[in-house]
Amino acid sequence: MTPADDDGPSGVHCRLDELLEERGMTLTRLSELVGVSVVNLSILKNDRARAIRYSTLSAICRALDCEVGDLLVWAD
Repeated sequence: MTPADDDGPSGVHCRLDELLEERGMTLTRLSELVGVSVVNLSILKNDRARAIRYSTLSAICRALDCEVGDLLVWAD
């Protein structure tokens, strides 16, 4: 087994776009609710994030009323 490649794809897909659409919420509104910049949320939304703080993950899930597994899934 080789260590994770920090520059390559993680195999994890963020469903932020879909969850926002389902809830009729904008990225800007989510940014206001969780205290994370729109730019950083956009990086997460577009699967370009390499890491996420547990506190941020928790805040996003609270704001979207979802579980971590609803937000982050294995990529197909």
